[in-house]
Parts: sequence; structure tokens; C-alpha cells
Amino acid sequence: MTQRWLDDDERRAWVRLVAVLELLPPALDAQLRRDTGLTHFDYFVLSRLSEAPDHTLRMTALALSTNATLPRLSHVVRRHEERGLVERFPCPDDGRATNARLTAAGLRVVEAAAPGHVETVRSLVVDALSPEQLRHVTEIADALLLRLDPDRRMTGLYDPAPPGSP
Repeated sequence: MTQRWLDDDERRAWVRLVAVLELLPPALDAQLRRDTGLTHFDYFVLSRLSEAPDHTLRMTALALSTNATLPRLSHVVRRHEERGLVERFPCPDDGRATNARLTAAGLRVVEAAAPGHVETVRSLVVDALSPEQLRHVTEIADALLLRLDPDRRMTGLYDPAPPGSP
């Protein structure tokens, strides 16, 4: 196979994307830790539960929607259980599965964390871009997601209403 090196334009785009991917997560973590004591992943798990019907998901579905391994997710959910934010219980439809449900306290934490998180996302990303650039980011992310998530495991996160749904 012939090696295809990046040309100058490709390299410029690539290193900038890498820089964004390296700098954005710690910035989101810092704001959430400062304001709520949560990591970005903690908030992500709680917010996914807050958006689910009855604030409940199977642990396997929650793992898929957060791109987490089950051991990592179990560790995070256990910590949330200890704080009274989440409860786990056997799935009534499948006794082999476990559900996670956001508690009333967990919902209050998500609702309290959301404004600061949204303001940080807006400040660091959304407000830095024109409406046209924002549309381009969506188009670029969609093209990358076709390669990165061909099985559409995380589609509920980035495409909550797939084509053809009501």
C-alpha cells in the first residue's frame, strides 16, 4: 500500500482539530467541577437519564449513548447512587438487565448544572462561530460520524429524530 502523507492544508486542518479535541474537554470539566463538583462525563450521564422516558435507561443503553464501557459506567453510576442522584434496579422486562433511573435529587443537580454548562458551551464554541460556520460544523461532524459511528450507536445523542420519524 502506498503511504499517503497529509499535504499542508490537510495537516493544518488535522492539527487544529486535534487541538480542539484536547482543549475543549478539560475546559468543560473545569467549569462543571468548579460550579457543581461534577465532571463532564458525570453531567453527560445524568443529562442522558434526564432526557430518557421516566428518567430511566437500561445500563447497556446508557453505556451506548455515552460511549462508555459498562465497567466505567457502573463505577460512575455507583458514585451517583452514593450521592442519591441515581438508583439502579432490575429491568422489569428482562431480569438479566439493570436499569438506572435519575432520582428527584439527580434531576435537581442536572437542572442546576445545565445553565452554567450551556453558557460555557456557548462561550467557548457557539458564540465563536457565525451561523454559517455553525452549519459547517454540523455538516463536518455528520461526515465524520458516518465514519466514526457507522453502526449509529450514539445516534440518540446527535440525531434524536432520525429521518422518517414523526
